[in-house]
Amino acid sequence: MKIVSLFTGAGGLDLGFKKAGFDVIWANEFDSTIWETFEANFPETKLDKRSIVDVLTSDVPFADGIIGGPPCQSWSEAGAGRGINDKRGQLFFEYIRLLKDKQPAFFLAENVSGILHPKHKEAFENILKQFEDVGYNISYKLLNANDYGVPQDRLRVIIIGYHKKKVGFSFEFPNPLEHKPTLKEAIFDLRRAKPAKEFNKTNGDLEIPNHEYMNGGFSTIYMSRNRVRSWDEPSFTIQAGGRHAPIHPQAPKMKFIEQNKRIFIPGKEHLYRRLSVRECARIQTFHDTFVFKYRDVADGYKMIGNAVPVEFARNIALKIMKDLQTSQKYEQVYERKANAKVV
Repeated sequence: MKIVSLFTGAGGLDLGFKKAGFDVIWANEFDSTIWETFEANFPETKLDKRSIVDVLTSDVPFADGIIGGPPCQSWSEAGAGRGINDKRGQLFFEYIRLLKDKQPAFFLAENVSGILHPKHKEAFENILKQFEDVGYNISYKLLNANDYGVPQDRLRVIIIGYHKKKVGFSFEFPNPLEHKPTLKEAIFDLRRAKPAKEFNKTNGDLEIPNHEYMNGGFSTIYMSRNRVRSWDEPSFTIQAGGRHAPIHPQAPKMKFIEQNKRIFIPGKEHLYRRLSVRECARIQTFHDTFVFKYRDVADGYKMIGNAVPVEFARNIALKIMKDLQTSQKYEQVYERKANAKVV
């Protein structure tokens, strides 16, 4: 089954769907710092590099599904939280525009948990209604990626729509997996990471690709909380900023001094380093063969932190694939398409 990808980023969502048996035939990404990475890892997929607002319906090929997470900064609880009043938040409507015109059998949209904040309630309900109005049965849920094969606590809202006429029923989210992966399973086997070069430039080709970490001090905001998870725990959420990357689990947990103030354990300071780009990629369940291309190490962290974890995407995609394969309505759609091609 064919899918197109919007707001693609480095392709974590795409890779998860690919591993579940889908064929990613077309993708759209406007950020030029990501293009080299995507093209290196998805050479068979056509990458459209324009802003989504400039993409015409006719530019997008037919597909069974559309996937993608419109930019989430507008909805973040940590940020300004302007939501739909921000131009980035309004990109949801570009997503809906293409859904309305292309009418695929399903779509998946991913976003941060902040979109469920009470201050965004009216805007979020409006978005859901527009999804319904263009022909879809809507299901959404706040999920933790750690429940679906990812060694990280990562809360994300997943919205899935099944076409009312082509599929005929609603998506039901799969049950959490019994096993919850830990940091030890994800990164214990990696060798010692290398610090970035001056001005946090990349070291270039390394024995283990991207196994380098950002240098620099830690802000008072960073030091206000414990940033260390131990080997037998899942990681903190991998964020898009390298300066906010969690500390490697080789270090002891930070010492509480007073409210909003912690310190590194005296005498152990040398153990406190940020997770490397590759370690963050492992925690996001990218395989080591997926190489991130960048000059500034910060861009590596950004691509990985903004990505949907691969295993999280794969486990959801497997359920979608099974649903489409068992949908009698969609089987009939396939038969009509096949007959039309023969004629």
